Amino acid sequence: MTKTLMVGAALAALVSAGAARAMDEITVGYFLEWPMPFQYAKAKGLYEEEMGVKINWVSFDAGTAMSAAMAAGDVQLSVSQGVPPFVVATSAGQDLQAVDVAVSYAENDNCVVAEALEIDKDSAGELEGKRVGVPIGTAAHYGFLKQMDHFGVDISTMEIVDMAPADGAAAFAQGSLDMVCGWGGALRRMKEHGNVLLTGPEKEELGILVFDVTSGPADFIAGNPELVAGFLKVTAEMNEMWKSGEHTDEMLPVIAQDAGMEEQATAETLATFVFPSVEEQLSPKWLGGGAQEFMKGVAQVFLESGNIDAALDSYENAVNTGPLGSVPSM
Repeated sequence: MTKTLMVGAALAALVSAGAARAMDEITVGYFLEWPMPFQYAKAKGLYEEEMGVKINWVSFDAGTAMSAAMAAGDVQLSVSQGVPPFVVATSAGQDLQAVDVAVSYAENDNCVVAEALEIDKDSAGELEGKRVGVPIGTAAHYGFLKQMDHFGVDISTMEIVDMAPADGAAAFAQGSLDMVCGWGGALRRMKEHGNVLLTGPEKEELGILVFDVTSGPADFIAGNPELVAGFLKVTAEMNEMWKSGEHTDEMLPVIAQDAGMEEQATAETLATFVFPSVEEQLSPKWLGGGAQEFMKGVAQVFLESGNIDAALDSYENAVNTGPLGSVPSM
């Protein structure tokens, strides 16, 4: 996997360099069933108005697929890529950078145990030997590893199946999994057939932060700082517009349709999301140092579990605050 990503990154550098020179269109990745304020601007063409380029939007089912698309040069920016898949890619040599904190969502990424098992946090040890559906290399995978470590569950006894959240939710509903992990709409469906072991606040107390970033190939970001800043500016404006509570009636239907969800489910999902302001994102808690330290911790967990071959000494270069830092003056 490491060699493949490194070769892909090298090829992506050539492709992205060409895209930077052309400056007429870019491709941006995002998730369906993952409603966010930026989708109002996406649907209304506000990004194109601000940036002056055509944007091709493509949906993914996992952050690992986003990494592969960026390595291939097919995608220039990915909105809401989970930190774990970002760390997996950068640890393997892919030259990606995070440019903002897209969303924090401890309540909207979790693992669910089948209700028939009647297992909760007081009996989690009974999960040994069980079959689990986990999207490997994602935030849900990281949360799974940390939770099992907290409960002292030996994961070597478990049958761990790599499944995208939507597939995991379907298999869970059919009774073919004892536990399943995921996020968004898939997590909502998972909860219809089981229970979580830990709530969002309980996970945060254990240091299981759950947040996504907007990411892109480092060479594309370096070659197009103003373009990237324009994208982040619109995103930040949409976040503040939503958080004000004054535009809910206008934005909610548009976001729901773009996310492929019902309005009620969209509202309930958004209620579990936190969108830090530009100032907060640039603070020590986030991109001013905290995020980089967290990335190192994620890499260490994946290294110890055998899911990556090596970790970087530091993830400082995996974050580029230049474009976001210029947003307030735009």
